[in-house]
Amino acid sequence: MMVPPLSERPVTEEDEEQFRRESMPRTYTLRQRWADYRAEAKANRPKGVKARVRAWLHVEPFYWGMRAAYVVLVVGAVFAVYINGVAEGWWHAWGEKPTVAATTPAARPAPSASSSTEAAMSGGYQIGPDGVLVRPAEHAASTYAKPELPEEAKENTERGAELAAEYYHALMGYSWNTGDTSALLGMSDPDSTFATSYADDVAELYSNGWAYGSESEISHIVRVEPIPENGNDVRRNTIAVTFQLSSKTGVLCQGQKIVKRDREYQSLLTLYMTWQDDHWIETQGSLITDASK
Repeated sequence: MMVPPLSERPVTEEDEEQFRRESMPRTYTLRQRWADYRAEAKANRPKGVKARVRAWLHVEPFYWGMRAAYVVLVVGAVFAVYINGVAEGWWHAWGEKPTVAATTPAARPAPSASSSTEAAMSGGYQIGPDGVLVRPAEHAASTYAKPELPEEAKENTERGAELAAEYYHALMGYSWNTGDTSALLGMSDPDSTFATSYADDVAELYSNGWAYGSESEISHIVRVEPIPENGNDVRRNTIAVTFQLSSKTGVLCQGQKIVKRDREYQSLLTLYMTWQDDHWIETQGSLITDASK
């Protein structure tokens, strides 16, 4: 017996595409699952208040324990909020009646006469009328003695040039700790850019601050040798003196900022000392400081 076909209409590409779409597994998201669960729970929910209460009561002992625990947690949270609110003053305790004295703000104490006359302070330092911290009296510029030129430094010899250079180095430290550069510039040639630059740095520091505690010692004499005249920047009777220095910056004040540097650092100081008008003067100089300073 022949089995007749289900349809006499030929199968087209559209039919095959529709069949594939209907045969593919459908994506079932969590949102759809939750919607199905809610719909099923709503459909199985007892009708009427009485039936719902009876269904709520007829549960296993485990669920009764869970519900009791939830109730205890809620009550405890409410009680904790109440206690905290009373402690913070958000509301009054149960049964407490606020009084006028409790709600009246306390009067501010009148400023004492001495508070208006006290000097403004910053970091333990008094602030001066110019807004700069006042330099401590025990480290005043007057506590630093001006260096004295040795008699041998007044001789036209290599030893005299060496001692004159040591004296010049001492004047550099004196200028930095006091702000007085007159002696340093008096022993320098007016055309010396080293001397004028150093004096400008000191002047800039003291225009809005001060310094004290700077120390520098000659740890080694590197060279003392005559430099021949070149008709340009090296004059006659010039001796080059190079010192190795061990120094500490000390305390610096800029406005209302204090910087203290006690770490020792090394540097090389070279001075060209020229014999002129029966005394030694500095005509050139350079200071090379350790990069790790």
